[in-house]
Amino acid sequence: MCGIVGYVGKQTAQNVLIDGLRKLEYRGYDSAGIAVQQEGAQSITVKKREGMIRILAAEVEREVIAGFCGIAHTRWATHGKPSNENAHPHVSADGSVAIVHNGTVENHLELRNELEAEGIRMASDTDSEVIAHLIARKYAACHDPLLAMRDVLLDIRGTYGLLVLFRDHPDKLYAAKLGSSMVIGVGSNEMIVASDPAAIVSHTRDLFYLGEGEMAELTGNGYEVRTLDLEKQTKAVEHTSLTVEQAQKEPYPHFMLKEIFEQPDAVRNTLRGRLDEKNGVTVLGGLSQVRERLMGIDRIVIVGCGTAFNAGLVGKHMIGSLARIPVEVELASEFRYSESPIGANTAVIAISQSGETADTLEAVREAKRQGLLTLGIVNTVGSAIARETDAGVYNHAGPEIGVASTKAFTTQLVTLMLVAVYLGRQRGMTYMNGVKIIRELDGLPDLIKETLTRRESYAEVALRLAEAESALYIGRRWSCPVAHEGALKLKEISYIHAEGYAAGEMKHGPLALISPAFPTVAVVPEDGVLHKALGNISEIRTRGGNVFAVTTDGNERIADCVDHVVFVPKTIESLTPILTTIPLQLIAYEAALKRGLDPDRPRNLAKSVTVE
Repeated sequence: MCGIVGYVGKQTAQNVLIDGLRKLEYRGYDSAGIAVQQEGAQSITVKKREGMIRILAAEVEREVIAGFCGIAHTRWATHGKPSNENAHPHVSADGSVAIVHNGTVENHLELRNELEAEGIRMASDTDSEVIAHLIARKYAACHDPLLAMRDVLLDIRGTYGLLVLFRDHPDKLYAAKLGSSMVIGVGSNEMIVASDPAAIVSHTRDLFYLGEGEMAELTGNGYEVRTLDLEKQTKAVEHTSLTVEQAQKEPYPHFMLKEIFEQPDAVRNTLRGRLDEKNGVTVLGGLSQVRERLMGIDRIVIVGCGTAFNAGLVGKHMIGSLARIPVEVELASEFRYSESPIGANTAVIAISQSGETADTLEAVREAKRQGLLTLGIVNTVGSAIARETDAGVYNHAGPEIGVASTKAFTTQLVTLMLVAVYLGRQRGMTYMNGVKIIRELDGLPDLIKETLTRRESYAEVALRLAEAESALYIGRRWSCPVAHEGALKLKEISYIHAEGYAAGEMKHGPLALISPAFPTVAVVPEDGVLHKALGNISEIRTRGGNVFAVTTDGNERIADCVDHVVFVPKTIESLTPILTTIPLQLIAYEAALKRGLDPDRPRNLAKSVTVE
């Protein structure tokens, strides 16, 4: 979602802020702005513009704002259309307070009406602007920045990642967090705060995350963190492994392509130290503290959104077949509204790349309210889901910048397989089966590397798909979720309408769509349901549809059944979805390029969805 950067220290703030915003461009935005407390001035200077950061940067560079404390924001419109007026930062009517805000103020209409009744004129259509006016009103009464913020934050309903400048405190920066990521970097006589470490690591790699319901007062010399009850908090500063180079795409033309080709190393990092071939088990230290509770569960519910939901669908097969535990997969956005009874011996597994996905975080909280065991599979260390779940497993994919998830998805599948073996060996999986899977996992990075060498053959499918306006992706059993994920990738970056479907459902509606102009991508590895999948392909071809197949090496008989076939290396059936996913990622990427689109910045989408 929106990007936030704040700075206080010894450097010219506008330079740090603009640089930080550029590093957050991948998150998606429609406008950008900065606010700086000018040195010696009695006002806060604000510059904001609809459109790309370069438009804002060009204006700011023409007229340097001399100040050492400031805030900045890239907005993704929710309340109010993209415009200069609706861009952040927002300033209070008396000019005493400037704010930037990620999140949603659910009771903003009520608060807006209250402010307007007092004669305050709103300058924007956003929900965020009310925060600036409310803080200014409270501050005028108490002259204490933290107390004013606290009182306002208790009055609003919703979520926030919030930065505040006070005109009367030109050398201080204030931050608050509830449901929206906020990370604070500790430098040498400077502090930088952002919604993502990518905006920080070029200045310092020493950082800490602000917790739920916490506020921070930052100066060039240090920081103080308090709860909404104004109790002081001690924060452990960590040294992040994220480097500037990891947050840059060079030498690749796009982050998405870079991250597709990082998958061999990403999977290797996911597996590192977790395979015990001698004993045929997986070693998951993150689950050790809940091992006894896991042995007593009789049901698992996996929750996630988008790509994470699709990963959960594959995980359902992995855990169900290896650990013999009933598994359900629910969209996180629907989980907390479900009235279906959940047994006390149920574990909820939340999957999220960022660990900050709003709906998934709320699903975790609902599960905890019901007293259920909660586990997290996240990529971002120290994220909200990682902190709030009872235990979990990091997938260690490294930073993923591209909006369309690639390496996070494949490492989520690998992590789910590690969990499946971990649970399976507790529940009767044989030693030999454990050893077999572990050996296949150990060789998986090399198979992924081999898959990537076949990029050129996948591009041929993309050329044909790029000419279509709609496409169908089909698969059976393990491959059905892969079809869903492949369709999601195509639609989100090439804007081709695509649907993933269970191949066995063709007769129940989708066959009506088949025509020469409506191509089908069939995920049909040589597995136990291949003969069924071939029957579904025949149904499509008989009706004039073009079919492109993704299959495994050695499946030569499929060539006569489809218009074009591409191959991936062969592995065991439960790991094949990881390999068949990769051609679909590259097909979507190449299709976007052929349609003249930027795959890193799909319209209307953002990397981390931190509002509902």
